Amino acid sequence: MARVASATRRAQRLLLDALRTPENLPALPPADWELLLRVARRVRLLGRIESDLSRAGLLENLPVRAAAHLRAARNVIEHRKTLVAWEVNRILWAIKGLDVPLILLKGTGYLLAGLPPSRGRIFADVDLLIPEERIGQVEQRLVERGWFKTEIDPYDDRYYRVWMHEIPPLRHQERGTEIDIHHRLLPKTSHLRSDPMPLFAAARPLADPRLCVLAPVDMLLHSLVHLFLEGDPDEGLRLRDLVDVHDLLCHFGQEPGFWAALGPRARALGFTRPLFYGLQHAQRLFATPVPPDVLQELADAAPPWPIRQLMNWLIRLALLPGHPDHPSRGAAVARWLLYLRSHWLRMPPRLLTKHLSHKAWLRLRGYRKHIDLAQLDLKQQ
Repeated sequence: MARVASATRRAQRLLLDALRTPENLPALPPADWELLLRVARRVRLLGRIESDLSRAGLLENLPVRAAAHLRAARNVIEHRKTLVAWEVNRILWAIKGLDVPLILLKGTGYLLAGLPPSRGRIFADVDLLIPEERIGQVEQRLVERGWFKTEIDPYDDRYYRVWMHEIPPLRHQERGTEIDIHHRLLPKTSHLRSDPMPLFAAARPLADPRLCVLAPVDMLLHSLVHLFLEGDPDEGLRLRDLVDVHDLLCHFGQEPGFWAALGPRARALGFTRPLFYGLQHAQRLFATPVPPDVLQELADAAPPWPIRQLMNWLIRLALLPGHPDHPSRGAAVARWLLYLRSHWLRMPPRLLTKHLSHKAWLRLRGYRKHIDLAQLDLKQQ
């Protein structure tokens, strides 16, 4: 047990030191480099470390093998950037003639807006936010021009379309790239309010007026909602998402009015709790500069002391990576508890129980493809 804890602390220290003080990496011993590369690759931050070192002109001062791994990560990321930018171009071609507000979310938005979180960031797919009433038009147009609906069973398809904040992913038949089309930031059944209309009203246009990104405070809040309410039982909370939060706070924090608007906007959207956790952990892990009055303003967003202590423990366990060769049982438990929490916040108890029971029944029966949707009441009772 002590051996696992010691190995875990070493892996976490190496990664956090690399992110906070990359200028010290040229002095890192070869044995530490081997572990750092493995850990950073697992949490998809290898490209970020390469970017920081390249900007500081330090890449040539590294051990040859370490530098080769970092350059390979950069090549993959540059390739993914090209694919994502081209996919956005093709989406605009596909929906030409449709006057639809199109907001780029997360990594795609960071890339096309030229924001700091895009540095060294791996890109998986294109995330869009469009009004719910235009979903059908856009989906049909994309399907007609080369994208197809990913194969899921009828229950899951209806689960997406009735309960969720997005439709099932679309994949291009030749390029294999995916598009996730959202109509709000959280599921319709979420305990947190999720009215998308204020987001469209405040969105900022890009150089191409057909494209927008979220306003700075909304972009920051969406990053936090994605971090704390999209728990994964295997991966846990994504440290790279907290790096995004740190970058956005450092960048937008220099804009006049950003800090003054952050708390009121979080209250208006119902996102004060994710903001509280995000600012707290960004400060703890990356020393992110946050004005004391902003933290004071969010004091009433904190949960009761016992829950706060428990959440701090769970978040740290689920957020920081373990040693690749010594998995931590405590971290696995934390990931599962936060995953259950995210589902609890997504749906009312009765609806959640009904959904999980039905999914468990399907798994037990091995019966997923032929489901009589007429017998399923997926609406909230």
